[in-house]
Amino acid sequence: MARIVFAMNQSLDGYVDHEEFAPGPALFRHWIEHVAGLTGSVYGRRIYELMRYWDEDHPEWTPDLRDFAEAWRKLPKWVVSRSLKSVGPNATLVASDVEAVIGRLKQELAGEISVSGPDLAGSLTDFGLVDEYRLYMHPVVLGRGKPFFAGPRPPLHLVASDPMGEDVVRLTYVPA
Repeated sequence: MARIVFAMNQSLDGYVDHEEFAPGPALFRHWIEHVAGLTGSVYGRRIYELMRYWDEDHPEWTPDLRDFAEAWRKLPKWVVSRSLKSVGPNATLVASDVEAVIGRLKQELAGEISVSGPDLAGSLTDFGLVDEYRLYMHPVVLGRGKPFFAGPRPPLHLVASDPMGEDVVRLTYVPA
């Protein structure tokens, strides 16, 4: 059985924003290894559209950026959206019955499946499908944006806290 994990970079005041702050080199290397080790990833539409950046090579990329792109392209992806009509390479569109589709993936696959996008993670939390939450706390205060938890925070139990490179701490929680 696969485990569903919601992991994202977050500001100290609880917001996720890929354009306001980015991981440093050590944390980025962690994300490369994380993505390379996943069984698959489930994306909401907005995060998936942002991540499509990695579908095509860019000449200015560093070796680490190329490594991330390679890992991301190999990763099987399921994109939850009612508005998209198609998705890119190595991706499957999930337009309805999200609970059943993701529940089936969890039952049929082994390893770790990441979920990306606070709204989608909130829905999967409501369905009881998220096994672990990893908050990568950056020393940044945004004061606005998309919160990590799209709805009320579920009851959680802290199981680990780890320094992650440049001034970032990963907090790992499981449902209480």
